[in-house]
Amino acid sequence: MSVFANLVEQLAQLLEPLFHASAAAAAIVLFTAFVRLLVHPLSRAAARGQKARTELQPKIAELRKKHGKHPERLQQAVLELHAEEKVSPLAGCLPGLFQLPAFFLLYHLFSNPTIGGEANELLTHELLAAPLGHRWADALADGGVFGAAGLVYVGLFTVVTAVAVFNYRRIKQRMAAGAGAGVPVSDGAQVPGLGAMAKVMPFMSFFTLVTVAVVPLAAALYVVTSTTWSAVERAALYR
Repeated sequence: MSVFANLVEQLAQLLEPLFHASAAAAAIVLFTAFVRLLVHPLSRAAARGQKARTELQPKIAELRKKHGKHPERLQQAVLELHAEEKVSPLAGCLPGLFQLPAFFLLYHLFSNPTIGGEANELLTHELLAAPLGHRWADALADGGVFGAAGLVYVGLFTVVTAVAVFNYRRIKQRMAAGAGAGVPVSDGAQVPGLGAMAKVMPFMSFFTLVTVAVVPLAAALYVVTSTTWSAVERAALYR
């Protein structure tokens, strides 16, 4: 972790002429963009997987007619169909899973007062008036919602809400289009647990608000940047 801390510090020093006291925050944004670029091939693969699953819908409809009265048999038949066609029903989860290490690294980096037995200098950095190691509760205690630090979180919450609304509308439109075409987007009989996941999916982006509120600001900045990237990326890949 100390190696990563040094990398963030060095990148912040390079960006300091442009971003001054918020250079470390800018470094986190660039780090997030780098991680998302590394994960982008997985995102493209997930998009291809989604297209392949859509193309399987006619065959799944036939299986539903054949095994409609036997849910367990239907689930097994659908899983076998996915295996035969080499299509993973959960491939879309991979980009998010591969980002978790980077998120937790930032979380721990900005949660520990010391690194390698020395004071964590990264905790002295800020995003405008909000320390990167503080949380929303700290901002509320120091000036309230509309204090200097509180306004930084108001900005982050505004961005997350806008992205969540965008994602919600896009997912609902896709589900409505699928239903209109006879595609059972949220049929839990296809894959165990997939029906419940499909019902929750439109609201997933709103859960990001909770994450931003409870993690250190540095980790929250990673989440906001990554979530915004995902919204733009998915809109382009799934158009």
